[in-house]
Amino acid sequence: MKKRKTLQDLTIKDNFLFGAVMSVEENCRGFLEMVLGFPIARVVVSKEKSIVYHPEYKGVRLDIYAEDEHRTHYNVEMQVQKKNALGKRSRYYHSQMVMEALASGEDYETMPDTFVIFICDYDPFGEHLYCYTFGTECRENKHVKLDDRCCTIFLSTMGENEEEVPPELVRFLKFVTADLVESEDDFQDELVEQFQKTIRRIKRDRKMGERYMIFEEMLREEKQEGRLEGRLEAKREDILELLEDLGTIPDELRDRIAGIENLEDLKILFKIAARADSFHTFKEKMEEHLHSKEKQE
Repeated sequence: MKKRKTLQDLTIKDNFLFGAVMSVEENCRGFLEMVLGFPIARVVVSKEKSIVYHPEYKGVRLDIYAEDEHRTHYNVEMQVQKKNALGKRSRYYHSQMVMEALASGEDYETMPDTFVIFICDYDPFGEHLYCYTFGTECRENKHVKLDDRCCTIFLSTMGENEEEVPPELVRFLKFVTADLVESEDDFQDELVEQFQKTIRRIKRDRKMGERYMIFEEMLREEKQEGRLEGRLEAKREDILELLEDLGTIPDELRDRIAGIENLEDLKILFKIAARADSFHTFKEKMEEHLHSKEKQE
């Protein structure tokens, strides 16, 4: 059995520690300045949107949301495992930040600039670059800009073009990819040292240890629920596939099957569907089984 990580085992790559470190506004501002190359006087991290500790919260947010003194909005996410549809994921994050602004009554002219930044412990595009920056440009004439004020940046720990990017970015990404022992090395970098001090402070904090345990429990529950829901949906589809051999499935019957949340019931209905010669027979046997179960309970 794989050993469960404790708070002491975490590095900056682990989502909980990354969120906790970046929730410190000084760290977040330093990171953004390092990546974007322009000064930021003040940044406010939205902790209620960035990392959630409360066990009653359904759905764990792992990314960082921040806003600077010019109302520019930022979303930063750590990605250790390669994920599909990166472009669509970034579009979703941009749209979320814009919709929040519009919901508060703003018009298009005053919509904030938005940056979405992914820190990837892999090469997302296979071009061996430390940084991939995307904006909107005219395909026919690259000098013509749409000026939609949206920018998406993918940082990669697997880059090989050190001479083309700031040295502090390379040092930071080497810190990201370091293991637990290596992460304590002297990277000769002010921002990395700042992150290391914050990490040590977090790991000494008993309350942070308690929050991490809650966080881990929430993730386990979500994974278990996700696996169960996947099995339920697969079994429902199996039943419907058998019933389709009998003709067009009535909507009422589809809805009835969709509402069954017990996997054992669905397994029995699958056997009933395999033997049924009509929708009437299936529905009759289904109701008989479910009614019998209700009486037993």
